[in-house]
Amino acid sequence: MRKRTVGFAMLAAALAAGAVMLFSTTAVPVEAGGQEEYMAPRTAFGRPDLNGIWQAIGSHHHNIEPHAASHGPVVELAALGGIPGGLGIVEGGEIPYTAAARAQQQDNLAHWLERDPAAKCFMPGVPRATYQPYPFQVVQTEEYILIAYEFASASRIVYMDRPDFEAPVDAWMGHSLGSWDDETLVIDVTAQVPDTWLDRSGNHHSNSIHVVERYTATGPDHLMYEATIEDPEVYTRPWTIRLPLYRRVDENMQLLEYKCVEFAEELMYGHLRKDPDLTPQYRGSGFGSAYDDDAPGPR
Repeated sequence: MRKRTVGFAMLAAALAAGAVMLFSTTAVPVEAGGQEEYMAPRTAFGRPDLNGIWQAIGSHHHNIEPHAASHGPVVELAALGGIPGGLGIVEGGEIPYTAAARAQQQDNLAHWLERDPAAKCFMPGVPRATYQPYPFQVVQTEEYILIAYEFASASRIVYMDRPDFEAPVDAWMGHSLGSWDDETLVIDVTAQVPDTWLDRSGNHHSNSIHVVERYTATGPDHLMYEATIEDPEVYTRPWTIRLPLYRRVDENMQLLEYKCVEFAEELMYGHLRKDPDLTPQYRGSGFGSAYDDDAPGPR
């Protein structure tokens, strides 16, 4: 019996030692959270490989702040046109608007379909392009990173080796300068036009917006996305959004074209028809004043 007890003790000690060796060689704690640190595969030039097609999941494209489910703008679509609730992706829950800017956001929301630039197929801007319900593709080289978005065939070039390159003009997708912070791709975005929104709820900015994005691989098929937004004309302080992005692993996955201009023409120019009755399907559809019978066209 004594020999058996000693044998069990030796076996337990060996298993414990093996477990210590296993965890000490495979788990590297991260400073915040104590999770295992993930190191992405490397490109040929030694940087984290973020190539691939990615997509956000959730209702952030409707509203980046926490929100309850609500009716959509097209009543006839019933539950299929409803807006799902969401926990929000804004750290702290609420965008720190000035009082005047919050009032503008509420007015935008009341006229969402008429005013949302994305409804008119304009390029979505940064960071909105990242969490729209459409995939986007990242293509890396040592000097440049191309980010191509399915919506409106938007794209932008991130300049990785030109820190002093100033934007020649303001643009819908801004001016992107990139750098690496260990495992994280950091993109500094300036020179955006003030016309883009942050979501479908009228959250907005001015042409003074400054966005710093951070893309960090947390696993083979996951990125953590953060964007810190600063705009003293609209917000009382800088603030941050944070959400995961998921690799599209579908068989034969590719970025398809969504050239949405033709879908926006009726909304924008339908009132210019010689015979407006040619488009009766829009009248009374819940689009609001854009297609009310007593309105000449979109305001």
